[in-house]
Amino acid sequence: MSEAVTTTDWAAWQDSWDRQQQWYMPDREERFSVMLDMVEACAGTAPRVLDLACGTGSITKRLLERFPDATSVGVDLDPALLAIAEGYFAGDSRARFVRGDLTDPAWTARLPHTSYDAVLTATALHWLRREPLAALYGRLAGLLREGGVFMNADRMADETTPRINAAERARRHAAMDRAKARGDVLDWAEWWQVAAQDPVLAAPTAERFAIYGEHADGETPSAQWHVRTLLGAGFAEARPVWASPSDTLVLGLR
Repeated sequence: MSEAVTTTDWAAWQDSWDRQQQWYMPDREERFSVMLDMVEACAGTAPRVLDLACGTGSITKRLLERFPDATSVGVDLDPALLAIAEGYFAGDSRARFVRGDLTDPAWTARLPHTSYDAVLTATALHWLRREPLAALYGRLAGLLREGGVFMNADRMADETTPRINAAERARRHAAMDRAKARGDVLDWAEWWQVAAQDPVLAAPTAERFAIYGEHADGETPSAQWHVRTLLGAGFAEARPVWASPSDTLVLGLR
């Protein structure tokens, strides 16, 4: 008798991750849309993209839906989120995924290409502290072709506006509490508890927590810090191109 094959619903996991992230970031889809607008403006409609700290491939999914002629290489260290990405995009030759640690200077050697039209990342680089993030920006400058574009969408704190920050946080968390009370969403911890119970994701989830713990000890420097650091890393131009009350999208052009 042949052994039973254990499977899981990758599309359901992709959707579940999106809903969990959207709960924390109500403007998430808007910033993805602006990100892709600027990809088109700077790199056209058939770019070779590096999806940096790709997670489940959220950026890759939206990129390929909007630009069918684009290609994407996703890189991440998280084995559970990479498993979802690889399962969801299985059979799609436009998407490839690589496991790599962005704090390791040798991570770029794992990539299938030495040059990219765009490097995109969202809700990820706050896992790094300033020094390794600045070093990463220097490596990204070397991966982008001349005229290539880098975009980072993330929480970027402005410590000069504490009352505005507190008001925004209170409003956002009140909306999150209402959604939670309705039972509309799983939070971060609950999502991972469910992943640990999935027969396919249980082992990579355990490995993921062995690597990271609950959450990495990163930082959320200001948008101005990101701009200065990108310019210092060799980018020709850099500035925010979108902002919500809580998040910012910074663009660097080679």
